[in-house]
Amino acid sequence: MIVMTRDPGTPAEFLLADFLNLDAPKGYRAELIDGEIVVTPPPDGNHGRIIWRILQQISRNSSTAMDYAPEAGLIVPSRGVRDEGRLIPDGVFAPAELDVFHNAPSWMPADGIELVLEVTSSRPDLDRSAKRRAYAGAGIPLYLLADRQERRVTLFSHPVHDDYSRTSAAVFGDTLDLPKPFDFTLETAPFAN
Repeated sequence: MIVMTRDPGTPAEFLLADFLNLDAPKGYRAELIDGEIVVTPPPDGNHGRIIWRILQQISRNSSTAMDYAPEAGLIVPSRGVRDEGRLIPDGVFAPAELDVFHNAPSWMPADGIELVLEVTSSRPDLDRSAKRRAYAGAGIPLYLLADRQERRVTLFSHPVHDDYSRTSAAVFGDTLDLPKPFDFTLETAPFAN
């Protein structure tokens, strides 16, 4: 993982310009999180396996038809860069009727996004804190975090300013209720294997 932080004397817009001109190596993910450019290597196989198992359950069980975008680039509020960050969640869900991904640019606003999904990897603290605050600040109603280190799935809901006011969690092996528009019980036992 590579982290580049803005020198305090450098205007924030230079960091954003550097980020937007960054050419990350193939397979690496570059994000602008709280005034830092974070470049992460490709995740391991268990990371993708959990994403796939969540995606399958949402596809089969959601009470509302959902569109899914893997690794969509979202423009979100962020501390340190003129209140603008650039995050790439592991998965993004929006009601199919809104068609928010059709002709969307590579960096899109979070309007219409119903749920973001993150599975922890090399820096779980970013998923647990900085990304959670950014998604809440963008008004995304639901943030689902599969925390592999803690062996727990947490659903953050009801964003208020820059955090979520409600959480519900289940250890791997238990179930977790997803509210409308999903409206089903997520089985987490497949994540534990």
